[in-house]
Amino acid sequence: MRITRVLSGALLSLGLAAGPAAADSSPSASPSGDASAPTSAGTSFRTATEVEQGRTATASASTGDYLYWSFPADTGQRPTVKATVKLPDEHVAQTWQIDVYDGLRRRQACQYGAQTRTAAQGSASVELACVLRTVRAWSEPWADDPLPGTYYVRLTATGLKASDLGLPVSAELRVDSKDIGGAAAVDGSLSQPLVPGVAVKSEAKDDDSSASAVLSSIEPDDGWASGWWSDRWVWTGIGAILAALAGIGGYTLTRGSGRPRNVPPGA
Repeated sequence: MRITRVLSGALLSLGLAAGPAAADSSPSASPSGDASAPTSAGTSFRTATEVEQGRTATASASTGDYLYWSFPADTGQRPTVKATVKLPDEHVAQTWQIDVYDGLRRRQACQYGAQTRTAAQGSASVELACVLRTVRAWSEPWADDPLPGTYYVRLTATGLKASDLGLPVSAELRVDSKDIGGAAAVDGSLSQPLVPGVAVKSEAKDDDSSASAVLSSIEPDDGWASGWWSDRWVWTGIGAILAALAGIGGYTLTRGSGRPRNVPPGA
């Protein structure tokens, strides 16, 4: 009975501890309600329009243009980029492509999703999607793993016919993330996220200067590297407590009653 009470108390305490941890592991990039969604797109990396995760951005352009957006992604997130292009009434077959680059402008591969699609002649729209790999807190210098920071999205049509150049189109872009949690945790972290100009901003802060050269101002709601806490800590604690309880239970079962076997009970 004593072991049962100990186990019950330990499981109750673990349940209370795991509740806040589960709440903290939810995606942290939900947009604020007063922010307005952008209605235009940039034409290069430097002029990319910033988009918060969970908000739909729109833009009007012409076929042949390059459309650029940027969004923040933090440790433990698996971003999904979706784009919809509404095509003109009359057009020939068009191939549209969406590419995602990290803060170092390295093209990131898509785990799955229709990154390139061809719209048949007369199609009203075409939908594209790219599910990135999970953002890691740290990686080897030679690797191209996704790291926390600013990510760029480029949307364009490839192999256009001359008759389709300059036709008006409209595009929608949305980025959402799934929080992977402790399954993607690594022993290491970057000193700064891969945000253009963040090093210049840090240096200006040290020099008490008001100058700032940060090219991207959007970041997760609770700051960068907000995923330092993960459910891996909870499961590590659960394992340690269960191991301790198993040791106590084994000792209790094997120590016996403490009475010598050759002594009668009434002695």
